[in-house]
Amino acid sequence: MTVTLMTAKEVTKKVFNKEKLFIFDVRNESDFQDWKIEGDNFQYLNIPYFELLDGVEEILDSIPTDQEVLVVCAKEGSSVMVAEMLSDAGHDVSYLQGGMKTWSEHLEPVKVGDLTDGGELYQFVRIGKGCLSYMVVSGGEAALIDATRMTDIYLDFSKEIGAKITHVFDTHLHADHISGGRKIAEKTGATYWLPPRDATEVTFEYQALEDGNHVTIGNTTIDINALYSPGHTIGSTSFVVDGKFLLSGDILFIDSIGRPDLAGKAEDWVGDLRETLYKRYKELSEDLVVLPAHFMIIEELNEDGSVSEKLGELFAKNHGLNIEDENVFRKIVTENLPPQPNAYQEIRETNMGKINPDIDQQQEMEIGPNRCAVR
Repeated sequence: MTVTLMTAKEVTKKVFNKEKLFIFDVRNESDFQDWKIEGDNFQYLNIPYFELLDGVEEILDSIPTDQEVLVVCAKEGSSVMVAEMLSDAGHDVSYLQGGMKTWSEHLEPVKVGDLTDGGELYQFVRIGKGCLSYMVVSGGEAALIDATRMTDIYLDFSKEIGAKITHVFDTHLHADHISGGRKIAEKTGATYWLPPRDATEVTFEYQALEDGNHVTIGNTTIDINALYSPGHTIGSTSFVVDGKFLLSGDILFIDSIGRPDLAGKAEDWVGDLRETLYKRYKELSEDLVVLPAHFMIIEELNEDGSVSEKLGELFAKNHGLNIEDENVFRKIVTENLPPQPNAYQEIRETNMGKINPDIDQQQEMEIGPNRCAVR
């Protein structure tokens, strides 16, 4: 029987299309429980590779023959060996190219809207990590928001659509993933913007991103308006794009709200978080389409794989926006927090320019799910 390679892009399409897939994950149980490939119609079997060294005969009855089977490991090597053993035993199987390391890095661009005078807005879905970044395109120019360290996809995509990247923004100093914003700005000559209250320790030059900043992209007056929205960090800044879209950074998600503790400031910043969500955002149009910097669960994806919802719907349905008692809100936000992201302190220092880890170290620092939300 055959062994075939399946790419992260192909698996992403299966997630978006809600296809069936049987995933045989041969990583350690703790790694599997912490973070796995998620899909609405995926089934799973987790048996560590070291338990299969003597063969797969004892687990053959657990491997279906009537649906696609994908073997997954951390970096690819173990999954290839297990896939070959299953093939020798009579199964058609695939293995994930590059393993979970590659899954963590895949970005899938999805168009999320048209802008007033012919521009477009794209969302880049980092399906294995839950990160969401954006490209605003108008009049041959582009702005990037919350770019990941996988910079080539943005550079290649902008060339493909014939747009020059002129502005790069980070809504805040990220703690769960390494920003590619500064690197992209250096490569393209674009202006790099960062909220100054998050940049007190950075080692590089940047343009101060402050409340009321008004940036025009291209020659069709597509406007990006900065809205100071602290709470996740003290400098967190949202964007209202073209009067239609609210890029909320890590302040507001589809199914949750941002955590305020990743700089050790939960008690200090929880009041800012409530002020942003319950006052600043309340003053905005409920028709704005919210585009967050992360998604938490696979159910938040729309039919086309994008992540978005109208602000009015979130005020109606998002539990984090409907806690009337301020003391209850404070208690929930400061006491109901998931584990800190993997290597979050080192990631913050990398984004400050204080340390410069190599690519292998960067990959290792980012392994695992995002944990930017209150549970």
